[in-house]
Amino acid sequence: MSTVTTPAGRATTASPAPPRRLVDWRIRFAALSLIWGFSFLLIKVGTETYAPFQVTFGRLVFGTAVLAAAMAVRRERLPRGMRVWGHLTIAAFLLNALPFSLFAYAELTIPSTLAGICNATSPLWGMALSLVALSEDRPTRVRVAGLGLGFLGVLTVLGAWQGFHGLDATGTALALLASLSYPVGWIYVRRTLAGTGHSHLSMTGAQLLLATVQLAVVTPLFTTMPTRLSVAPLLAIAALGALGTGLAVLLQYGLVAEVGPTTAQMVTYFIPVIATAAGVALLGEALTWSTPVGAVIVLTGAALTQVRPKPRPASRPGQPGRAAQT
Repeated sequence: MSTVTTPAGRATTASPAPPRRLVDWRIRFAALSLIWGFSFLLIKVGTETYAPFQVTFGRLVFGTAVLAAAMAVRRERLPRGMRVWGHLTIAAFLLNALPFSLFAYAELTIPSTLAGICNATSPLWGMALSLVALSEDRPTRVRVAGLGLGFLGVLTVLGAWQGFHGLDATGTALALLASLSYPVGWIYVRRTLAGTGHSHLSMTGAQLLLATVQLAVVTPLFTTMPTRLSVAPLLAIAALGALGTGLAVLLQYGLVAEVGPTTAQMVTYFIPVIATAAGVALLGEALTWSTPVGAVIVLTGAALTQVRPKPRPASRPGQPGRAAQT
């Protein structure tokens, strides 16, 4: 459920240690896992009364409000430049407007547990796409094996040996397409917005603002005003936006700054576990053996795709060594 624009590729220099946090990073890591894990349940509750586009629009409004408040407190400004805003418009569509809407539509016909597990396939899609789109991201045997194992887990979750019996193909396809949209957006951001000089908070605040504008245009065209306002679904949408989009982004920023992106992205592997537990315990969704087993296989494969090859040690003077890889 990540929504962060993180321009990569800029030069790094030594910087002072980050200030000591009042709350230990492990507690914030657990909070982020819970927030994103429960997001699929909140989507399910929201779509029980409101149209998917309305759920997504509300989510973006509340999420943008939280980031706007954070930017005001930190005295951050929105980025400048037509080029930056043009690329952010596409990033907003790929990382927010499209996947948020697809997950909302998917959960009209599939359980929140399945949507949460489909979200865990994002690292697999990212691995597959990066091999094509990013020349510096070279495959290894372990990563390719992880890719194959991960998609085997997807087939296990979907019950492929039963001919996908009882599975809503359209809803599942929408959830998988939403998961694919994230790495497409990440790769686009990496190729177009690297080294802009703007802060991550400023970039993501602008990104969410643009996604909100996109949904503000689309929602009235495809939905009608609800005849009544149901409190519980409305609160679910507010929580989905303020917590699952706004606060979650701020927590992720802090974790990346304190413990690094590798540790921070481990939250991905807890999300489907929490989403499954929440869906079964609170929504009474059915759970067959293939769902948790397949989820474990998916997460194992996703973890293997993130394994990077260790750099070869430099040869000592006077000793023959292998040619350095470039």
